[in-house]
Amino acid sequence: MTSTPLLPAGSVTRARGAVRRRADGVDALVVALWAACGGLILLPIGALLVLASRGDQLGVLLQADVLQAGANSLFSATVSAVAAVVIGTTFAVLLDRTDLPGRTALRLLALSPLLMPPFVGAIAWLGIAGPTSPLNLWWRGAFGSPLWSIYGADGVILLLTVHSYPIAMLIVSAALRRIPTDLEQAARISGAGPARALTSVTVPLLRPALVSSFVLIAVGNLADFGIPSIIGLPERFVTLATLVYRYLQSGTVDDPLAVVATIGVVLLVLALLALVADALLARRGWELDSSNAVPERTPLGRARVGAGVVMWAVVLVITVLPLLALLTQTLLRAPGVPLTWENLTLDHLVRALTTPSALAGAANSIMLATLAAVICGVLGLGIGVVVARAGGRMSRALGAVAMVPQAIPGIVIAVAWLILAPALGLFNTPWLILVAYVTSFTALVVQAVAAPLSATPTSAEEAARVAGAGRLRALVDISARMATPAAVAGAVIVAVTAVRELTLSVLLLSPGSQTLGVAIFNFQQAGAFSTASAWSLIVALVGLAVIGIATRRPV
Repeated sequence: MTSTPLLPAGSVTRARGAVRRRADGVDALVVALWAACGGLILLPIGALLVLASRGDQLGVLLQADVLQAGANSLFSATVSAVAAVVIGTTFAVLLDRTDLPGRTALRLLALSPLLMPPFVGAIAWLGIAGPTSPLNLWWRGAFGSPLWSIYGADGVILLLTVHSYPIAMLIVSAALRRIPTDLEQAARISGAGPARALTSVTVPLLRPALVSSFVLIAVGNLADFGIPSIIGLPERFVTLATLVYRYLQSGTVDDPLAVVATIGVVLLVLALLALVADALLARRGWELDSSNAVPERTPLGRARVGAGVVMWAVVLVITVLPLLALLTQTLLRAPGVPLTWENLTLDHLVRALTTPSALAGAANSIMLATLAAVICGVLGLGIGVVVARAGGRMSRALGAVAMVPQAIPGIVIAVAWLILAPALGLFNTPWLILVAYVTSFTALVVQAVAAPLSATPTSAEEAARVAGAGRLRALVDISARMATPAAVAGAVIVAVTAVRELTLSVLLLSPGSQTLGVAIFNFQQAGAFSTASAWSLIVALVGLAVIGIATRRPV
């Protein structure tokens, strides 16, 4: 007779504990959150891949207009990303590593283009370098031809650069804080000058951050719609984003949804390849600890005043001048008339605030943005708390899936939901825009919640467990309450982002669901430039104010 081996007591205890962990409320919460992410993220991506897998659509990618649009997209995205990294790195080094005067104010101003919608920035820059701008009108009168028109590929690249360099600036600034300044001091002791120390010591250590910045910016600029549509199309500079919009609106191809899905998969593959390359390069990097280093700024010496003047001039041109151009376009009676007191009027502002289509768009945008903020806030809070506190492979995988939309161009998300809309009964309803907003913006709240919560000690939750609370009760009463302010701040950012969004809304537009961004875009396309400028000015100022209040530091 054989005897059954006995398990050690500790093994039995761990096995029973595992059974209890699988059955508790936290696991049920994880399953529910997985279901939400599956429906909002995995399902539309899967539908996109299924529709694009039809063999008869692959030949679309070899058509001349698609190849030209793809080449234009890659060219503008790559060049603008390189330029943005160069400018952002220069600004970050000057503001964080030197004694440049007025650094605090300069940093706030330099980051402000990140808070203005790109299509609003495009309308603003038309008042600076458009064909009827005061500068070009004066130059034409003096020399017979305009100085430079912003329409075309060079204008698209310029504006993509202006609206994306703050991303590089933020990433590089964070990397600079991890590089000890004593390395530069050692180079200075060895005889290197300030510039040589920065270029030979600090900049090489920034390579991982530079690569990450380039990848993130290139992926975002690859599928931007607002800038190429307003600045590029008048000179027939067509990108994949504007080509997709044309296919969906004009019906110039058979089965446009399948064609657009195929183009969307190409954009998705390019974005994922770039992110994979970035991840592989990041694994070959290294971490430096500057916690014990005494920060010391590099003195600019005689160049301090000159560098400060140049920096202030560049930042003011990039940030304040577009707002002044919007104000000028709003107040002038007609584009191109001289800027005199007699030609100033408030009629365009009044007309903008009383136009029924714009007011309806503003109401729809506020409603959709509010609902998106609430849903993203609740869903992002749950995912962020689970990722930061629950532990386990399922929770970590949930966090990774929730962050996927940040790497997916908005145009791909819009096309994916267009494919699902008829089957779900969402076609030609405003709720289609809402679910696309939730898919795109939930990651903002997850990131806002998970990052600070992961750095917070778990002693409070452990005390609650000792007092008899279950895992779910401890998460809800302790972790969720601690993370609620971060979730609220993230939800506010979602609301401000959604209320002025264009790419998703213009592709998912349905009767009665026009948003404010689409209304401004339609004004611009119809030639009502002053009305578009008036609404753009309102959106820019309100957005800057709300985000500034939501992200302010407590006194």
